[in-house]
Amino acid sequence: MDFNLNEDQVAFRDAARDFSDNEFAPHAAAWDAGHIFPRAVIRQAGALGFCGLYCPEAVGGLGLSRLDSSIILEQLAMGCTSTTAFISIHNMATWMIADYGNDQTIVRFCPDLVSGKALASYCLTESGAGSDAGSLRTRAVLEGDHYVVNGSKMFISGAGATDVLVAMIRTGESGTRGISALVIPADSAGVGFSANLEKMGWHSQPTCEITFDNVKVPVINRLGEEGDGFRIAMKGLDGGRINIATCSIGTAQAAICRARDHLLSREQFGSTLSSFQALQFKLADMVTELVAARQMVRLAAFKVDQGDTDAAVYAAMAKRFATDVGFEVCNQALQIHGGYGYMQEYPLERYVRDTRVHQILEGTNEIMRLIVSRRLLSDADIESIQ
Repeated sequence: MDFNLNEDQVAFRDAARDFSDNEFAPHAAAWDAGHIFPRAVIRQAGALGFCGLYCPEAVGGLGLSRLDSSIILEQLAMGCTSTTAFISIHNMATWMIADYGNDQTIVRFCPDLVSGKALASYCLTESGAGSDAGSLRTRAVLEGDHYVVNGSKMFISGAGATDVLVAMIRTGESGTRGISALVIPADSAGVGFSANLEKMGWHSQPTCEITFDNVKVPVINRLGEEGDGFRIAMKGLDGGRINIATCSIGTAQAAICRARDHLLSREQFGSTLSSFQALQFKLADMVTELVAARQMVRLAAFKVDQGDTDAAVYAAMAKRFATDVGFEVCNQALQIHGGYGYMQEYPLERYVRDTRVHQILEGTNEIMRLIVSRRLLSDADIESIQ
Protein backbone atom coordinates (compact mmCIF):
# COMPACT_ATOMS: atom_id res chain seq x y z
CA MET A 1 0.00 0.00 0.00
CA ASP A 2 1.36 3.39 -1.02
CA PHE A 3 -0.65 6.32 0.28
CA ASN A 4 1.51 8.90 -1.49
CA LEU A 5 0.18 10.54 -4.65
CA ASN A 6 2.01 9.44 -7.77
CA GLU A 7 3.53 11.84 -10.28
CA ASP A 8 0.39 12.08 -12.40
CA GLN A 9 -1.85 12.60 -9.37
CA VAL A 10 0.35 15.42 -8.11
CA ALA A 11 0.08 17.05 -11.54
CA PHE A 12 -3.73 16.67 -11.52
CA ARG A 13 -3.90 18.12 -8.01
CA ASP A 14 -1.71 21.10 -8.83
CA ALA A 15 -3.56 21.91 -12.06
CA ALA A 16 -6.92 21.77 -10.30
CA ARG A 17 -5.65 23.85 -7.38
CA ASP A 18 -4.28 26.50 -9.73
CA PHE A 19 -7.60 26.71 -11.58
CA SER A 20 -9.55 26.78 -8.32
CA ASP A 21 -7.39 29.52 -6.80
CA ASN A 22 -7.63 31.71 -9.89
CA GLU A 23 -11.10 31.05 -11.31
CA PHE A 24 -13.27 29.88 -8.39
CA ALA A 25 -12.04 31.33 -5.11
CA PRO A 26 -11.97 35.04 -6.11
CA HIS A 27 -15.59 34.89 -7.30
CA ALA A 28 -17.26 32.37 -5.00
CA ALA A 29 -18.64 34.95 -2.57
CA ALA A 30 -20.14 37.03 -5.38
CA TRP A 31 -21.66 33.97 -7.03
CA ASP A 32 -23.18 33.01 -3.69
CA ALA A 33 -24.55 36.48 -2.93
CA GLY A 34 -25.91 37.03 -6.44
CA HIS A 35 -27.15 33.48 -7.04
CA ILE A 36 -24.98 33.43 -10.17
CA PHE A 37 -24.50 30.21 -12.13
CA PRO A 38 -20.97 30.64 -13.58
CA ARG A 39 -21.51 28.77 -16.81
CA ALA A 40 -18.61 30.44 -18.62
CA VAL A 41 -16.19 29.43 -15.87
CA ILE A 42 -17.56 25.89 -15.86
CA ARG A 43 -16.86 25.77 -19.59
CA GLN A 44 -13.28 26.83 -18.84
CA ALA A 45 -13.12 23.90 -16.42
CA GLY A 46 -14.39 21.72 -19.25
CA ALA A 47 -11.54 22.88 -21.46
CA LEU A 48 -9.20 21.35 -18.89
CA GLY A 49 -11.15 18.10 -18.92
CA PHE A 50 -12.91 18.64 -15.60
CA CYS A 51 -16.39 18.10 -17.11
CA GLY A 52 -15.51 14.60 -18.33
CA LEU A 53 -13.19 13.36 -15.63
CA TYR A 54 -13.99 9.66 -15.75
CA CYS A 55 -15.65 9.48 -19.13
CA PRO A 56 -13.62 7.37 -21.60
CA GLU A 57 -11.07 9.07 -23.80
CA ALA A 58 -12.92 7.62 -26.80
CA VAL A 59 -15.79 10.07 -26.18
CA GLY A 60 -13.50 13.00 -25.35
CA GLY A 61 -13.18 12.49 -21.59
CA LEU A 62 -10.00 12.24 -19.55
CA GLY A 63 -10.63 8.57 -18.75
CA LEU A 64 -9.39 9.01 -15.18
CA SER A 65 -10.01 6.68 -12.27
CA ARG A 66 -12.48 7.65 -9.55
CA LEU A 67 -9.51 8.12 -7.23
CA ASP A 68 -7.79 10.56 -9.58
CA SER A 69 -11.10 12.36 -10.13
CA SER A 70 -11.56 12.71 -6.36
CA ILE A 71 -8.14 14.34 -6.04
CA ILE A 72 -9.16 16.93 -8.65
CA LEU A 73 -12.61 17.62 -7.18
CA GLU A 74 -11.15 18.15 -3.71
CA GLN A 75 -8.97 20.97 -5.00
CA LEU A 76 -11.82 22.57 -6.93
CA ALA A 77 -14.06 22.47 -3.85
CA MET A 78 -11.51 24.50 -1.90
CA GLY A 79 -12.35 27.39 -4.23
CA CYS A 80 -16.13 27.03 -4.53
CA THR A 81 -18.09 24.19 -2.95
CA SER A 82 -21.34 24.84 -4.77
CA THR A 83 -19.88 25.10 -8.27
CA THR A 84 -17.70 22.04 -7.75
CA ALA A 85 -20.70 20.08 -6.50
CA PHE A 86 -22.53 20.90 -9.73
CA ILE A 87 -19.51 19.83 -11.79
CA SER A 88 -19.47 16.55 -9.87
CA ILE A 89 -23.15 15.93 -10.67
CA HIS A 90 -22.58 16.85 -14.32
CA ASN A 91 -19.72 14.32 -14.42
CA MET A 92 -21.99 11.61 -13.01
CA ALA A 93 -24.77 12.26 -15.54
CA THR A 94 -22.34 12.51 -18.46
CA TRP A 95 -20.67 9.24 -17.45
CA MET A 96 -24.06 7.50 -17.48
CA ILE A 97 -24.57 8.51 -21.11
CA ALA A 98 -21.01 7.52 -22.06
CA ASP A 99 -21.22 4.17 -20.29
CA TYR A 100 -24.78 3.08 -21.02
CA GLY A 101 -25.77 4.99 -24.13
CA ASN A 102 -25.86 3.54 -27.65
CA ASP A 103 -23.54 4.85 -30.35
CA GLN A 104 -26.04 7.42 -31.63
CA THR A 105 -26.73 8.82 -28.16
CA ILE A 106 -23.04 9.01 -27.30
CA VAL A 107 -22.17 10.79 -30.54
CA ARG A 108 -25.05 13.22 -30.13
CA PHE A 109 -24.51 14.24 -26.52
CA CYS A 110 -21.06 13.35 -25.18
CA PRO A 111 -18.73 15.66 -27.14
CA ASP A 112 -20.45 18.82 -25.92
CA LEU A 113 -20.95 17.47 -22.40
CA VAL A 114 -17.37 16.40 -21.75
CA SER A 115 -16.11 19.76 -23.06
CA GLY A 116 -18.47 21.78 -20.86
CA LYS A 117 -20.12 23.35 -23.90
CA ALA A 118 -23.33 21.63 -22.80
CA LEU A 119 -24.28 20.77 -19.22
CA ALA A 120 -26.32 17.92 -17.73
CA SER A 121 -28.67 17.46 -14.79
CA TYR A 122 -29.40 14.19 -13.01
CA CYS A 123 -33.13 13.70 -12.44
CA LEU A 124 -34.14 11.05 -9.91
CA THR A 125 -35.91 12.70 -6.96
CA GLU A 126 -39.61 13.47 -7.00
CA SER A 127 -41.80 15.30 -4.51
CA GLY A 128 -43.15 11.95 -3.30
CA ALA A 129 -40.03 9.85 -3.93
CA GLY A 130 -36.92 10.96 -2.09
CA SER A 131 -35.11 8.27 -0.11
CA ASP A 132 -37.62 5.76 -1.48
CA ALA A 133 -36.47 6.38 -5.06
CA GLY A 134 -37.99 3.10 -6.24
CA SER A 135 -41.46 4.56 -5.74
CA LEU A 136 -41.06 7.29 -8.36
CA ARG A 137 -44.17 7.94 -10.44
CA THR A 138 -43.07 9.95 -13.48
CA ARG A 139 -44.08 7.68 -16.34
CA ALA A 140 -43.15 7.06 -19.95
CA VAL A 141 -45.47 5.25 -22.35
CA LEU A 142 -44.03 3.71 -25.51
CA GLU A 143 -45.69 4.95 -28.70
CA GLY A 144 -43.93 3.68 -31.80
CA ASP A 145 -40.32 4.83 -31.78
CA HIS A 146 -40.88 7.38 -28.99
CA TYR A 147 -41.71 7.43 -25.31
CA VAL A 148 -44.25 9.98 -24.11
CA VAL A 149 -43.25 11.23 -20.66
CA ASN A 150 -45.53 12.77 -18.03
CA GLY A 151 -44.76 13.70 -14.43
CA SER A 152 -42.29 15.80 -12.50
CA LYS A 153 -38.91 15.82 -10.78
CA MET A 154 -37.98 17.82 -7.70
CA PHE A 155 -34.78 19.44 -6.33
CA ILE A 156 -32.87 19.04 -9.60
CA SER A 157 -29.44 20.68 -9.57
CA GLY A 158 -28.79 22.95 -12.52
CA ALA A 159 -32.33 22.59 -13.84
CA GLY A 160 -33.40 25.50 -16.01
CA ALA A 161 -29.79 26.27 -16.90
CA THR A 162 -28.61 22.90 -18.22
CA ASP A 163 -29.04 21.38 -21.66
CA VAL A 164 -29.49 17.67 -21.03
CA LEU A 165 -31.60 15.79 -18.47
CA VAL A 166 -30.66 12.24 -17.50
CA ALA A 167 -33.96 11.14 -16.00
CA MET A 168 -35.16 8.01 -14.24
CA ILE A 169 -38.66 7.30 -15.54
CA ARG A 170 -41.16 4.52 -14.89
CA THR A 171 -41.71 2.49 -18.06
CA GLY A 172 -43.05 -0.67 -16.49
CA GLU A 173 -44.25 -2.30 -13.29
CA SER A 174 -44.13 -0.76 -9.84
CA GLY A 175 -40.88 -1.00 -7.90
CA THR A 176 -37.29 -0.67 -9.00
CA ARG A 177 -37.54 -3.09 -11.95
CA GLY A 178 -39.98 -0.86 -13.78
CA ILE A 179 -37.63 2.13 -14.03
CA SER A 180 -35.69 3.12 -17.15
CA ALA A 181 -33.13 5.85 -17.81
CA LEU A 182 -33.88 8.36 -20.57
CA VAL A 183 -31.77 11.21 -21.96
CA ILE A 184 -34.06 14.18 -22.54
CA PRO A 185 -32.94 17.43 -24.18
CA ALA A 186 -33.92 20.22 -21.79
CA ASP A 187 -35.48 22.26 -24.60
CA SER A 188 -37.87 19.47 -25.62
CA ALA A 189 -41.49 20.52 -26.12
CA GLY A 190 -43.44 19.96 -22.91
CA VAL A 191 -40.50 20.30 -20.52
CA GLY A 192 -41.12 23.02 -17.93
CA PHE A 193 -39.12 24.48 -15.06
CA SER A 194 -40.22 26.14 -11.84
CA ALA A 195 -38.65 29.31 -10.52
CA ASN A 196 -35.29 28.79 -8.84
CA LEU A 197 -35.96 27.29 -5.42
CA GLU A 198 -34.63 29.36 -2.51
CA LYS A 199 -32.07 27.29 -0.64
CA MET A 200 -29.90 27.58 2.46
CA GLY A 201 -26.73 27.15 0.39
CA TRP A 202 -25.47 26.05 -3.02
CA HIS A 203 -26.43 29.46 -4.39
CA SER A 204 -24.09 29.31 -7.40
CA GLN A 205 -26.25 26.64 -9.02
CA PRO A 206 -30.00 26.77 -9.64
CA THR A 207 -32.32 24.12 -8.24
CA CYS A 208 -35.76 23.68 -9.78
CA GLU A 209 -38.72 21.40 -10.15
CA ILE A 210 -39.06 19.96 -13.66
CA THR A 211 -42.39 19.04 -15.22
CA PHE A 212 -42.93 16.76 -18.21
CA ASP A 213 -46.15 17.28 -20.16
CA ASN A 214 -46.44 14.74 -23.00
CA VAL A 215 -42.72 15.03 -23.73
CA LYS A 216 -41.66 12.88 -26.69
CA VAL A 217 -38.33 11.11 -26.22
CA PRO A 218 -36.87 8.85 -28.94
CA VAL A 219 -36.34 5.23 -27.88
CA ILE A 220 -32.70 5.55 -28.94
CA ASN A 221 -32.29 8.02 -26.03
CA ARG A 222 -32.80 5.22 -23.52
CA LEU A 223 -29.72 4.15 -21.57
CA GLY A 224 -29.43 0.38 -21.40
CA GLU A 225 -32.54 -1.75 -21.65
CA GLU A 226 -36.00 -1.08 -20.29
CA GLY A 227 -35.95 -1.70 -16.55
CA ASP A 228 -32.22 -0.97 -16.20
CA GLY A 229 -32.77 2.56 -14.91
CA PHE A 230 -32.62 1.95 -11.19
CA ARG A 231 -29.49 -0.16 -11.52
CA ILE A 232 -27.86 2.56 -13.63
CA ALA A 233 -28.95 5.23 -11.12
CA MET A 234 -27.46 3.33 -8.19
CA LYS A 235 -24.25 2.59 -10.09
CA GLY A 236 -23.94 6.28 -10.84
CA LEU A 237 -24.58 7.18 -7.23
CA ASP A 238 -21.69 5.02 -6.02
CA GLY A 239 -19.42 7.50 -7.77
CA GLY A 240 -21.68 10.43 -6.98
CA ARG A 241 -21.43 9.72 -3.26
CA ILE A 242 -17.66 9.69 -3.48
CA ASN A 243 -17.80 12.96 -5.41
CA ILE A 244 -19.99 14.77 -2.89
CA ALA A 245 -17.94 13.40 0.00
CA THR A 246 -14.90 14.82 -1.75
CA CYS A 247 -16.57 18.23 -2.01
CA SER A 248 -17.00 18.14 1.78
CA ILE A 249 -13.35 17.27 2.27
CA GLY A 250 -12.14 20.08 0.04
CA THR A 251 -14.33 22.64 1.77
CA ALA A 252 -13.26 21.41 5.19
CA GLN A 253 -9.62 21.72 4.16
CA ALA A 254 -10.22 25.32 3.12
CA ALA A 255 -11.93 25.96 6.46
CA ILE A 256 -9.00 24.49 8.39
CA CYS A 257 -6.53 26.66 6.50
CA ARG A 258 -8.61 29.72 7.42
CA ALA A 259 -8.90 28.61 11.05
CA ARG A 260 -5.15 28.06 11.38
CA ASP A 261 -4.36 31.50 9.97
CA HIS A 262 -6.90 33.07 12.33
CA LEU A 263 -5.41 31.30 15.35
CA LEU A 264 -1.96 32.56 14.48
CA SER A 265 -2.99 36.18 13.89
CA ARG A 266 -5.88 36.92 16.27
CA GLU A 267 -4.93 38.16 19.75
CA GLN A 268 -7.06 38.00 22.91
CA PHE A 269 -6.04 38.34 26.55
CA GLY A 270 -2.59 39.48 25.44
CA SER A 271 -1.77 36.35 23.41
CA THR A 272 -2.52 34.89 20.02
CA LEU A 273 -5.35 32.38 20.00
CA SER A 274 -2.83 29.72 18.95
CA SER A 275 -1.33 29.82 22.46
CA PHE A 276 -4.53 28.49 24.08
CA GLN A 277 -4.47 24.75 24.54
CA ALA A 278 -8.21 24.31 24.08
CA LEU A 279 -7.97 25.79 20.59
CA GLN A 280 -4.81 23.85 19.81
CA PHE A 281 -6.64 20.63 20.66
CA LYS A 282 -9.69 21.69 18.63
CA LEU A 283 -7.54 22.28 15.54
CA ALA A 284 -5.74 18.96 16.08
CA ASP A 285 -9.05 17.11 16.25
CA MET A 286 -10.35 18.85 13.13
CA VAL A 287 -7.29 17.84 11.10
CA THR A 288 -7.31 14.29 12.47
CA GLU A 289 -10.95 13.80 11.51
CA LEU A 290 -10.38 15.31 8.09
CA VAL A 291 -7.41 13.05 7.32
CA ALA A 292 -9.45 10.01 8.36
CA ALA A 293 -12.33 11.11 6.14
CA ARG A 294 -10.05 11.73 3.17
CA GLN A 295 -8.49 8.27 3.46
CA MET A 296 -11.93 6.65 3.69
CA VAL A 297 -13.06 8.47 0.54
CA ARG A 298 -9.94 7.45 -1.34
CA LEU A 299 -10.42 3.83 -0.20
CA ALA A 300 -14.00 3.91 -1.48
CA ALA A 301 -12.84 5.38 -4.80
CA PHE A 302 -10.26 2.60 -5.08
CA LYS A 303 -12.95 -0.01 -4.41
CA VAL A 304 -15.16 1.44 -7.16
CA ASP A 305 -12.20 1.51 -9.56
CA GLN A 306 -11.46 -2.14 -8.78
CA GLY A 307 -15.06 -3.21 -9.27
CA ASP A 308 -15.17 -4.57 -5.73
CA THR A 309 -18.38 -6.42 -4.91
CA ASP A 310 -18.78 -4.21 -1.83
CA ALA A 311 -17.99 -0.94 -3.61
CA ALA A 312 -21.46 0.44 -2.87
CA VAL A 313 -20.96 -0.22 0.85
CA TYR A 314 -17.60 1.54 0.91
CA ALA A 315 -19.09 4.47 -1.02
CA ALA A 316 -21.93 4.69 1.52
CA MET A 317 -19.55 4.58 4.48
CA ALA A 318 -17.32 7.23 2.93
CA LYS A 319 -20.23 9.48 2.05
CA ARG A 320 -21.73 9.25 5.54
CA PHE A 321 -18.46 9.79 7.39
CA ALA A 322 -16.88 12.45 5.17
CA THR A 323 -19.98 14.63 4.86
CA ASP A 324 -20.57 14.52 8.61
CA VAL A 325 -16.92 15.34 9.28
CA GLY A 326 -16.83 18.02 6.60
CA PHE A 327 -19.81 19.86 8.03
CA GLU A 328 -18.54 19.61 11.61
CA VAL A 329 -15.05 20.83 10.66
CA CYS A 330 -16.55 23.84 8.88
CA ASN A 331 -18.79 24.54 11.87
CA GLN A 332 -15.84 24.38 14.27
CA ALA A 333 -13.78 26.63 12.00
CA LEU A 334 -16.61 29.16 12.14
CA GLN A 335 -16.64 28.87 15.94
CA ILE A 336 -12.92 29.57 16.08
CA HIS A 337 -13.55 32.80 14.18
CA GLY A 338 -16.19 33.88 16.71
CA GLY A 339 -18.44 36.67 15.48
CA TYR A 340 -16.30 37.18 12.39
CA GLY A 341 -17.12 33.65 11.27
CA TYR A 342 -20.80 34.55 11.21
CA MET A 343 -20.21 37.50 8.90
CA GLN A 344 -20.54 37.17 5.12
CA GLU A 345 -17.29 39.10 4.78
CA TYR A 346 -15.62 35.79 5.70
CA PRO A 347 -16.25 32.51 3.86
CA LEU A 348 -16.89 30.38 6.95
CA GLU A 349 -20.66 30.85 7.07
CA ARG A 350 -20.82 29.94 3.36
CA TYR A 351 -18.78 26.80 4.00
CA VAL A 352 -21.28 25.78 6.66
CA ARG A 353 -24.30 26.51 4.47
CA ASP A 354 -22.85 24.75 1.43
CA THR A 355 -21.71 21.58 3.20
CA ARG A 356 -24.92 21.03 5.16
CA VAL A 357 -26.81 19.68 2.16
CA HIS A 358 -24.11 17.06 1.52
CA GLN A 359 -25.56 15.08 4.42
CA ILE A 360 -28.88 14.94 2.55
CA LEU A 361 -28.33 14.56 -1.19
CA GLU A 362 -27.00 11.56 -3.12
CA GLY A 363 -28.81 9.52 -0.49
CA THR A 364 -29.29 10.83 3.04
CA ASN A 365 -26.77 9.77 5.64
CA GLU A 366 -29.51 7.72 7.26
CA ILE A 367 -29.87 5.76 4.02
CA MET A 368 -26.08 5.33 3.97
CA ARG A 369 -26.32 3.69 7.39
CA LEU A 370 -29.09 1.47 6.06
CA ILE A 371 -26.93 0.32 3.13
CA VAL A 372 -24.04 -0.52 5.46
CA SER A 373 -26.13 -2.24 8.13
CA ARG A 374 -27.95 -4.42 5.57
CA ARG A 375 -24.60 -5.64 4.27
CA LEU A 376 -23.30 -6.30 7.78
CA LEU A 377 -26.40 -8.27 8.77
CA SER A 378 -26.46 -10.35 5.59
CA ASP A 379 -25.00 -13.82 5.25
CA ALA A 380 -21.81 -12.50 3.65
CA ASP A 381 -18.50 -12.40 5.52
CA ILE A 382 -18.45 -9.33 7.76
CA GLU A 383 -14.65 -9.45 8.09
CA SER A 384 -14.24 -8.62 4.40
CA ILE A 385 -15.36 -5.05 5.18
CA GLN A 386 -12.14 -3.50 6.41
